[in-house]
Amino acid sequence: MPDRPERLPHLFLRQAPHAERFTSPQAGGGTFRRATHDRRQHGQALRKQLEAAQNAAQRAAPAAAEGIVLEFKSEPGYELALQSLDVQRSGIQLLSSRVEKRRDGEVTIATVFVPLGKTEHFVRVLERYLTKQTAGGAPRHSDLVENIAAIRRAVIDSFWTDDEDARPGSGERAWWEVWLRSADEEHLARFRRAAAAAEIRVPEATIRFAERRVVLVHATREQLASQPALLDTLAELRRAKETAREFLSMTPLEQSEWVADLRRRLQPPAADAPVVCILDTGVNRGHQLISLALPESNLFAYRAAWRVEDHHGHGTEIAGLALYGDLKDALQHGGRVRLEHGLESVKILPPTGSNAPELYGSITIDATAQAESAALTRRRTFSLAVTTTDSRDRGRPSSWSAAVDQLAAAAGEAEGAPRRLFCIAAGNTDAADRVNYPDSNFVEGIHDPGQAWNALTVGAYADRVEITDPEFDGYTALAKPGDLGPSSTTSLTWERSKWPLKPDVVLDGGNQAISNDRRFVDPVDELNLLTTYWRPQEKQFVATGETSAATAQAARIAAIIHAGYPALWPETVRALIVDSARWKPEMLTRYPPDEGRPNAEKLLRTFGYGVPDLERALWSARNSLTLIAQSALRPFDRDGSVYKTRDLHLHRLPWPREALEDLGETSVEMRVTLSYFVEPDPARRGEWKSKYRYASHGLRFDVKTARESLRGFRARINRQAREEEAGRRSQGASDSDEWVLGPTLRRVGSLHSDVWQGTAVDLASKDAVAVFPVTGWWRERHHLGRWNAQARYALLVSIHAPEVETDLYTPIATALQVPVIVTT
Repeated sequence: MPDRPERLPHLFLRQAPHAERFTSPQAGGGTFRRATHDRRQHGQALRKQLEAAQNAAQRAAPAAAEGIVLEFKSEPGYELALQSLDVQRSGIQLLSSRVEKRRDGEVTIATVFVPLGKTEHFVRVLERYLTKQTAGGAPRHSDLVENIAAIRRAVIDSFWTDDEDARPGSGERAWWEVWLRSADEEHLARFRRAAAAAEIRVPEATIRFAERRVVLVHATREQLASQPALLDTLAELRRAKETAREFLSMTPLEQSEWVADLRRRLQPPAADAPVVCILDTGVNRGHQLISLALPESNLFAYRAAWRVEDHHGHGTEIAGLALYGDLKDALQHGGRVRLEHGLESVKILPPTGSNAPELYGSITIDATAQAESAALTRRRTFSLAVTTTDSRDRGRPSSWSAAVDQLAAAAGEAEGAPRRLFCIAAGNTDAADRVNYPDSNFVEGIHDPGQAWNALTVGAYADRVEITDPEFDGYTALAKPGDLGPSSTTSLTWERSKWPLKPDVVLDGGNQAISNDRRFVDPVDELNLLTTYWRPQEKQFVATGETSAATAQAARIAAIIHAGYPALWPETVRALIVDSARWKPEMLTRYPPDEGRPNAEKLLRTFGYGVPDLERALWSARNSLTLIAQSALRPFDRDGSVYKTRDLHLHRLPWPREALEDLGETSVEMRVTLSYFVEPDPARRGEWKSKYRYASHGLRFDVKTARESLRGFRARINRQAREEEAGRRSQGASDSDEWVLGPTLRRVGSLHSDVWQGTAVDLASKDAVAVFPVTGWWRERHHLGRWNAQARYALLVSIHAPEVETDLYTPIATALQVPVIVTT
């Protein structure tokens, strides 16, 4: 896991916490303020710095230099008067400015081009500051001068305006966007000559704006800094942004060079690292970007005669995404790329023909066994992007989805058999119907086996909309950025209150383009994700998308979480992914709120819980943290001939009461996520009612209200459980309106997550969460001998107070010696 002080590990209930100190940056003032200085001392110091910068620049400047570039740095917490640094009448040009966040306040840094002979302008400004004053008695030019902490000659880093994390390291070859300070041809020619002297090749293509010209170069920082004549032409440096189209348009030789560069920077996964096990068409490990994470011993096939290599290409595309995500990010990263996880592959599709659909449950079971037989204790996430082509089940379990549920719960297996996390594609809409987007998505349901209760079912959203390929002139992106992907199916047509709300999450599945006459929908490379091509002897890269691509990315997130927290159960990893997910604004726009509340059911049936955030899934912060409990209870018991519910778990939450009460009416958010695996009974008897329920058991959570005693809380939970068993709608708690979903909507399936929104002072008293059982076939069909089985679960409680800088993490970490109270 990355070693960054602002990233704090999640906290575990019933375990001693590990705490790290963290100090968040302080923001500068919202209005222009002047720093205070000893006038004479400050002015003379800046005058000396200006003289030193001018002398240094003149010594380094080439004979044909047009001027010098100065860097002005502000006092921490104060702004620069940037308009006073851009003096057009003198040819003085403010090239760029950026803000650096530091512990003592934000620092503004401005880069300014000063033509030869024009530094006298700033000499005069400082002289007037020292000797003259305004009618109000303030020193002249005090708005500019007082907030300047330092003046120096600009260096290569002075031109950087991109994210700090994107800055190439020393000696690192990277693609740079070079922004020249003039758009004219002579200035470009000067840059090309200077670049040639530094052995930097400059492509012919450029982008010209009114005052700037942008070129793309592949170089190191040292190369760019080696020629003063080159610095004389610059305005800004940024990290190049590349699309899949740019990589795909390269020649095979150029693609191979990119692959070789990334291969040199890769740090392979450890021997005991978790893996993503891909159940697909096989994987071609001959690709250089795959081989070091996929040893031959990790390749399997359902039938030996099929051989293990990819016969189609789909599996290799999934492998690239499962390992790297969108491959262009790793290619353009420039620095070391550490792989936290590896790969396995089980070929479940034949090279010719197809398997009978009714056999896929068996094939999935056997494929899982093949991988586990080679390494039983290996932590793995299964990626299954192969689905049926229809949605006729409408949420009802099938033999295939039930087989997945059985595998996930290790049902019927030996004691200690591993539980399993499956990431399954929601399935793709009929390509011919996408001209009717999004209506076609709303009526085509999740494909089998995506209805599996225990799986993480993954849909797709769209992220890319820009089309530059001339082949698609006149086309526009079909989906808006942040909205439902053109390929993604939904559960809007499923029967309410019976089957899980699917998909569970959505990830980037690319986009498609539609013609102006709305008659044709086509895939466009630059709207999709970049991944590995299955025949690297022909080319290295290919564009891909749809729910298969989204599923591979979800499996990657799961494997990275496994690497960071080795002790987590698959149920917990699933919970962390969902807990990290959020709806994008465009998703909320798709379904307007009802009386100010989100249209939660339609959002869930279309987008699941939203888009997962890997950073949020991995890390807590001072004012945004996650508590994790992994536990097990006995849902049912026998009293003579009567079988009844048994255990209720009450988790006390170690909230820092004083700190929260001091925040008063400040808005805060608490998210509770409960994840467990059920043992399936897919026989279609009585439509899974009464003793023929599909799930072995159900678990629910509820949270103590701010004005409720523990005794009253227990009484309410018992009443709610009885009402649910009787099929009556529960009245819920007094704070039900403060939850986004509420107790009725969140009770389906085996994954329950809801968000409470309220005040900090109320959160201080919401200090207990109960986990309790509701009936299932374990109790009702007690002759099967499962009535006394244990049911394990993962419970996550996250609090978010983004508007405050109060440290909530440290007091919780200090107090975490809280056991689970079990009442029978």
